[in-house]
Amino acid sequence: MSPSALANLLHALPYVEETTPFGPEVLVQKVGDKMFACYPPVKEPLRLNLKCDPERAIEMREKYEEITPGYHMNKRHSNTLLLDGTLPPELVKELVEHSYDLVMKSLTRKKRDELSQDRFP
Repeated sequence: MSPSALANLLHALPYVEETTPFGPEVLVQKVGDKMFACYPPVKEPLRLNLKCDPERAIEMREKYEEITPGYHMNKRHSNTLLLDGTLPPELVKELVEHSYDLVMKSLTRKKRDELSQDRFP
């Protein structure tokens, strides 16, 4: 997956904000000020960190060798995906959406309401 294809996938989700809190070498995707994805866009092949339900995280690691415990992240709640073209694009999209959904569900109702008001004033 190319950096531009990954960026398009991430930015297709509502309310996504891209930041660089760790410096320009790592792009961080947030929703409601909470990170759901991060990756270094200049390294080949791409490696994408995503949040993941702990049970599902283990299941994914056992099933796919390209999915490992989250690099520099909480290993229980995140995975790193090696995007070298081996993982099916549908799976990558599904795991991105899973990470996004986990973060959205963790936001307070007030924060979710603020997001929708900011987008649709």
